[in-house]
Amino acid sequence: MQFETPPPPPPATRRAPTFQPNPAADARQLLGALLPPCPALRHVQQAHARLAVLGLATARALPQLLAALPRLPPGGADASYSYPLSLFRSSSSASAFASNHLLRVLPHPLPLSLFPRLPRRNPHSFTFLLASLSNNLDTGQTVGSSASHFLGSHVHALAMKAGAAGDLYVRNALIHFYGICGDVAAMRRVFDELPLVRDVVTWNAILAGYVRAGMVGYAREVFDGMPARDEVSWSTMMGGYVKEGQLEVALETFRNMLVQGVKANEAAIVIALSAAAQLGLLEQGRFVHEMVKRVGMQVSVNVGAALVDMYSKCGSIAVAREVFDAMPRRDVFAWNSMICGLAAHGLGHDAVELFEKFVTEGFCPTSITFVGVLNACSRTGLVDKGRWYFRLMLEKYGIESEMEHYGCMVDLLSRAGLVQEAVELIEGMHIAPDPVLWGTILSACKRHGLVDLGITVGNKLIELDPAHDGHYVLLASIYATAKKWDEVRKVRKLMSNRGTNKSAGWSMMEAHGIVHRFLVGDMDHKDFVQIYNMLGMIDRRLAEAGYVPDVSSVLHDIGHEEKVHAIKVHSERLAIAYGFIVVEAGSPIRIVKNLSLCGDCHEFSKMVTKVFSREIIVRDGSRFHHMKDGMCSCHDYW
Repeated sequence: MQFETPPPPPPATRRAPTFQPNPAADARQLLGALLPPCPALRHVQQAHARLAVLGLATARALPQLLAALPRLPPGGADASYSYPLSLFRSSSSASAFASNHLLRVLPHPLPLSLFPRLPRRNPHSFTFLLASLSNNLDTGQTVGSSASHFLGSHVHALAMKAGAAGDLYVRNALIHFYGICGDVAAMRRVFDELPLVRDVVTWNAILAGYVRAGMVGYAREVFDGMPARDEVSWSTMMGGYVKEGQLEVALETFRNMLVQGVKANEAAIVIALSAAAQLGLLEQGRFVHEMVKRVGMQVSVNVGAALVDMYSKCGSIAVAREVFDAMPRRDVFAWNSMICGLAAHGLGHDAVELFEKFVTEGFCPTSITFVGVLNACSRTGLVDKGRWYFRLMLEKYGIESEMEHYGCMVDLLSRAGLVQEAVELIEGMHIAPDPVLWGTILSACKRHGLVDLGITVGNKLIELDPAHDGHYVLLASIYATAKKWDEVRKVRKLMSNRGTNKSAGWSMMEAHGIVHRFLVGDMDHKDFVQIYNMLGMIDRRLAEAGYVPDVSSVLHDIGHEEKVHAIKVHSERLAIAYGFIVVEAGSPIRIVKNLSLCGDCHEFSKMVTKVFSREIIVRDGSRFHHMKDGMCSCHDYW
């Protein structure tokens, strides 16, 4: 019997692979398309609704929504806190990923209370716990730092018990936390424990801790010892110098950063502009602005406000206004900088007009806004408007008057000759008056020739604030005006016996990137011979034009010629003479002075602009003086 060979079986059919749907991946992809770079709570909730419509809001996808949430502020509505909690509880897998993002989102003290009940944790959980405590301290939400320090130490102990204290991210969070607390010893101990477990963030954290504690010398040692620095390292070091008043060092650090090829971040730009603004160095500020343009950096709200502030404080108010008007978006800080800048330059009407526009555009004034607008009224003599804004501040906006607001009002009334009304305002204050307010009254007494009131207030001030040299000087000046030289000598002797010396006046100017500082009668400048020769020429030309020195501000009982000589070597005059040497014709001579201009130097400077057709801009301890063609922007009202 013959059997047929069966045919070979047909080749196996290759089945197409089946793909399981991945809601988490789909949700993550869709969220990337739906959400802006920095989403708010409402953005995430709207995206959640969209996922639900598409059937993608599954339990596995919910942690992605939790990860997209921003950190919620303290004191928010219960509904805002319940939303992330509901996302977490509805998640199918209570993963460490979900737990950590829940800790990140919720404000202090919720993360600490939730931490023991979380089903899954990892070392990063401790970083989020510490971040919650650090954020709470950084924003001033805690009642006292001691309680937060205790809690942070407790978290540190838990991390050690869990074997997580050696994790790089945990260590960085600990260093940051102790730095925020001001516990420099604990911060340094954590830093030194494991030298091999460090990265640039570790170094930046301890650098910031020292800066926060005001230990800029230690910060510099850390900075110099860093194996690698990034833009945060440089900006932190710059911030430390600015905080300690070492403004020129901060600007030098900024330049060194650029020389070493480090791209400046926004923080470094803002800090450099702030340093230039405080010093009044326009060339330095322009350099920073040009660098921003050269690298194509976006002029953010913060950078724009810093530029407005810098140009205003460096005497270039027109450019400040150009920057302000060109800003695509402005916040309250930018408006405040512009309003305060206009006020300082004596453009009171422009400042008031801008304030009205500020309110019309829907912004709510702050305490600083009213300091600016009241100062504008003071500098321009707008008494009625000043009174109205002072009432409006409380009646409409609920802003309680602070010392700065009272100072503006006392200054406004005193300058207008309403000294008695200013005294009554001080006596009726709801807070204890600052000696500065009585000092303003004393200045007004000198200005308006109120000798008796000036003597009363002056003696009262010396008792209230015996260490302040300015009170002695003003009182002596009032006695000098009344030709009471014996009393002048008594005040000066009292000042000497108490170890109080008159603050040395100085003037500073910038030329070709170099800062020059002058004291009264200065002979230390390398070009002092040329400076005094130039000053002599200027004096001769002004005398020919009819200028006669006013020596009433000289308090010594000496001869007229000696008084004239004493005035002739004031620091601002030396700066003007040097400006003739180094500043090209057609460019303003810009001067920064630490004290107010004396009356004679003010007249001298105006005459210089008329006789020599030069423009002079002086930023003194009170305001700006733009002088041209024999006129000053202050209209002699300062």
